[in-house]
Amino acid sequence: MKLAKGFFGRRKNVWTVAKNAVEKALVYAYRDRRAKKRDFRSLWIQRINAGARQHGTSYSALMGALNKSGIELNRKVLADLAMNHPEAFKAVVDQVK
Repeated sequence: MKLAKGFFGRRKNVWTVAKNAVEKALVYAYRDRRAKKRDFRSLWIQRINAGARQHGTSYSALMGALNKSGIELNRKVLADLAMNHPEAFKAVVDQVK
């Protein structure tokens, strides 16, 4: 019943309804912890691609060049650079060209 605190209607105070609601909520929580990782990776790829296209290359070409040159920046960092520090992102792109 503690886990059902804050639920609406019978879901918070009727044992069988609350038990089912909590079990379903825990399933969603487990599933969406994994979905969140996929969603963020997709967002980072979109941001890197947008930044790369401003400098005349594509996402796949940029990532291939980064791997060849041995620059080990992950997608999260690259996306942050592309969005918040465009001059640093441009320096990375120019280094791998």
